[in-house]
Amino acid sequence: MTLQISHCAGDEDPAALAAWLRLVLIDDLGNAACRRLLGRFGLPGQVLRAPKAALRELVPPRLVQLLCAQPGPALRARINAALAWAAQPGHTILTLADAAYPPLLLSIPDPPLLLYVRGRVGLLQATAVAVVGSRNATRQGVEHATRFSAELGRAGVTVVSGLALGIDAAAHAGALGERGSTVAVIGTGIDIDYPAANRALAGRIASAGCIVSEYALGTPPLAHHFPQRNRLISGLARAVLVIEAAAQSGSLITARLAAEQGRDVFALPGSIHSPLAKGCHQLIREGAKLVETTRDIIDELPPHLLVAAARESVDCQSDNVAVGEVVLGVDAELVMQAIGHDPVDGDTLAARCALGSSRLAEALLTLELEGRIEMLPGAHYRRLG
Repeated sequence: MTLQISHCAGDEDPAALAAWLRLVLIDDLGNAACRRLLGRFGLPGQVLRAPKAALRELVPPRLVQLLCAQPGPALRARINAALAWAAQPGHTILTLADAAYPPLLLSIPDPPLLLYVRGRVGLLQATAVAVVGSRNATRQGVEHATRFSAELGRAGVTVVSGLALGIDAAAHAGALGERGSTVAVIGTGIDIDYPAANRALAGRIASAGCIVSEYALGTPPLAHHFPQRNRLISGLARAVLVIEAAAQSGSLITARLAAEQGRDVFALPGSIHSPLAKGCHQLIREGAKLVETTRDIIDELPPHLLVAAARESVDCQSDNVAVGEVVLGVDAELVMQAIGHDPVDGDTLAARCALGSSRLAEALLTLELEGRIEMLPGAHYRRLG
């Protein structure tokens, strides 16, 4: 069901946010029932004021009673705790109606109604690639995840992963400090440190990147939550890279969800003798794109997304990071010649210049920052002057 909800700054209005929390935190109501109610009545305040007869058409009588009754002490305590958490610096609760809600998640079949966020909430709208893999990674797998993620980050691409041990942790660590930084999607309440071994890493991510959860405060690490959160890892990204995965692996769930969501799936091959290569080889047989270098991924991303990613990452840097990291050179001059005097789209430019997506994106960003071109609606470009 497609929800028609007007965007609002719900986290800036405690009363509106309290209504969202009251709806979502009702035990056993669930996302599907909440979406039905929102689809019929509008925002949570309207759902909570709806007549009992209308509510009975959508949910069982027991849940109708809970919706119509005033929240009891336990529910009030949970709502107040969430509001107090959101009032702290660096903490945000996004509702489905917030303008800052990640647009890519709106396109998946089961978007969370609430997202609890620590850190740079703007990263949830950035151009991103998910990097996932085995918790029991080999040393070589960890090195691959670190290097691929660092190179993606330097290109301005945000790296999304699940803060698990192994490949996930290496992906976050590699992306930290780079232009694109990193997003960790966790399967517990956002106030829970899990796994404990990654507590220090989580602190770094909350400072330089962001951590996000759909689960209420205090939610423990329940096994069924982790496959469920995988849809958000793939949902926030334009593509998913799998590095080391056994034949039966949670990473394969993420890859399957990514394919269902229309995302590109990439896999790094390994030795035919390695159990952790079997999942990646299976994905490649099923149509995933074989990856040898980071450029294999970057060249598949649309040029205008890379330009936007580079621009966003430059804007987010501290004052001591120079825009001149992107050097005006031969590629930029080729692009200037190829643009001509009429607006042209990125794909046409790539064909005219015979440049890969990453090189074209860097050249376009440089020319835009130099004031020599501008980007028009629809990701078209034209000369200035």
